[in-house]
Amino acid sequence: MTEIFRTCPDTGLKFHRPAENLMKANAVAAVVFLLVGGVYGLLVGLTRWPAVHLLPADWFYLALTAHGLNVLIFWLIFFEIALLYFCSAALLGCRIATPKIAWAGFALMLIGALMNNYIVLTGNATVMMTSYAPMEAHPLFYLSLILFAVGALIGCFVFFGTLVVAKAEKTYEGSVSLVTFGAITAAIIAVFTIVSGAIILIPTLLWSLGFIAEIDALAYRLIWWGFGHSSQQINVAAHISVWYAIAAIVFGAKPMSEKVSRMAFLMYILFLQLASAHHLLADPGVSSEFKMFNTSYAMYLAVMASMVHGLTVPGSIEAAQRAKGFNSGLFEWLRRAPWGNPTFSGMFISLVGFGFLGGISGVVMGVEQINVLMHNTVYVPGHFHATVVIGTTLAFMALTYWLVPVLFRRELVMKKLASWQPYLFGIGMSGVALFLMGAGTLGVPRRHWDITFSMTGGVVHEFPAAANTLLALNGLSVILAIAGGAAFCIIIVSSLLFGRKLGNEEKLDPPIMATPPEDSDYEGIGTGAISVPGTLVLAGVFFVAFAVYYFINWKYLAETWGIG
Repeated sequence: MTEIFRTCPDTGLKFHRPAENLMKANAVAAVVFLLVGGVYGLLVGLTRWPAVHLLPADWFYLALTAHGLNVLIFWLIFFEIALLYFCSAALLGCRIATPKIAWAGFALMLIGALMNNYIVLTGNATVMMTSYAPMEAHPLFYLSLILFAVGALIGCFVFFGTLVVAKAEKTYEGSVSLVTFGAITAAIIAVFTIVSGAIILIPTLLWSLGFIAEIDALAYRLIWWGFGHSSQQINVAAHISVWYAIAAIVFGAKPMSEKVSRMAFLMYILFLQLASAHHLLADPGVSSEFKMFNTSYAMYLAVMASMVHGLTVPGSIEAAQRAKGFNSGLFEWLRRAPWGNPTFSGMFISLVGFGFLGGISGVVMGVEQINVLMHNTVYVPGHFHATVVIGTTLAFMALTYWLVPVLFRRELVMKKLASWQPYLFGIGMSGVALFLMGAGTLGVPRRHWDITFSMTGGVVHEFPAAANTLLALNGLSVILAIAGGAAFCIIIVSSLLFGRKLGNEEKLDPPIMATPPEDSDYEGIGTGAISVPGTLVLAGVFFVAFAVYYFINWKYLAETWGIG
């Protein structure tokens, strides 16, 4: 039977029709769950604002549970499965392996996600995303997550199978592209993550059904974070792959050193999951040796890998821009970038926010001694709003703007609003991250409905007045971010429904794929022997910001000791 392919006139990519349909289904499902999770996020943000305090306690924990699962699990993993199929079948120009099994995986993911939302909305699982034992949810809550995880695991295996198909049918020469290599990294981490989830969620399901007498709380936390935090490491590998893709799409940029970038991805596989332990640094049952090894040695190997990507992605953009003639001063290459293009602006805000807010706060929070200052405070969600939302979600939004005409063959609508959307969302989420981290530094608890503890028998705890101000600013930032997220959903859904349908041979004007500079154009760029001086200055600013913030937190810690 002859397989059906189409060739995109704008990119030259060869799309296998069954793979294309799977990409579309997963991407659409992802946007739907992003919208649902965003609504719950607005309710959580307005409840954390003391002057508004919107929801009662039971509804707050319901909304918090639903928000975490919809945006941290369902939205991201649906999109990542679409991305895996794109990075294999589309980028390698081959057919997808076992499309029927891939559809079965999608069906399991969709059933699991819908079941989970139903169980949470009916009030049978207000245990938050972590669902720590001995808190118990309805058995269908655990079953829904298991079904979703199995479906995602099937998607990963279909991805690996597609790589085998491409190799066997010789649809590409040499090594796979760096973007596909990053997707392989994400898929390998995903398998580890899903297996970790199965190891703890299957016995927890049996416990909720009464077949197991109890679940050890410490064992649950240790294994669960192998699933909960590692799922965010899938996101890191995936969104950095998107950064490299967008650099090539918008600027025709090539990696500064592809071998170094591949090595950095490999270091993610070896070391990134170890960051899961920073959720356990206050747990007495975990050995000090394990904590010290994790936080003092191994974790920094993963941090070094992230810093490599943080240098090579903007460096590749700078080199390409300078090769195109924007070679004056330190930052002409950046000033002359297409800031009105949401694909670029979304990616660059993602890169800066992930590095300066998420990266620095993550390293500081991963230090065993400093961790006691912010453990189980709102600093923690402040940190992962910087990594997962600014870093991953905004990168995925940026790529989606490019995928609408390429994958769905629809012209983007509301282009002016689209040009502003990454700024609305990025600025709003940066405020959420900063203000939550600030409130967490003052000790505001992470998981409590009322920071004053007014329901504890008349004993009211008063935080510094600045805490209320920071939570109010967080509430305003949530509103701004939700406006940006809603704008994205409206633009994408409207484009898919009402955007002008593009012909199979019709090319967009202006083109949506940049022409790469010639190798000779790279000669003599930069300042002296330094080809990317602007990127090196930005890296220097990052290191100064990191050192100052690191010192400030050690100073805060010293003040708690009371030694004088």
